[in-house]
Amino acid sequence: MKKSTVWDPLRKKEVALTPEEDVRQWFIRQLAEVMKVPMHMMMSETGFSLGEKKFRADILVYGRNAVPLAVVECKRPDVQLDNSVLEQAIRYNMVLNVKYIFITNGRQTFICRRTTGSPGYEFLQKTPLYEDMLLA
Repeated sequence: MKKSTVWDPLRKKEVALTPEEDVRQWFIRQLAEVMKVPMHMMMSETGFSLGEKKFRADILVYGRNAVPLAVVECKRPDVQLDNSVLEQAIRYNMVLNVKYIFITNGRQTFICRRTTGSPGYEFLQKTPLYEDMLLA
């Protein structure tokens, strides 16, 4: 029998295991194990507002100053990561003002770092460690 829920270590509760949630949980593990982000420096399903509209960030990574450092937008594996997904994350960043944007569908992951000047973001070829993200 297939599992219908999964433990979210950030929300500290069982949540419905949807295809997107599966990607979110995989990426939480990547953040913790590969990038060495401390669990207490991450939150999932964080709500915020842009004007009258309400949004939810899939995962936020915080710096030591409790200010958001990165936003992660997770999509189901069958969703193509195109400009519209990146534009969604950039819109979120109008409120969040983070240095890093991650978009992933579990099969592909793109990492952008905010730059000074135009175009404003650069794609990274290498996954940064948390400590390096803090220093950038």
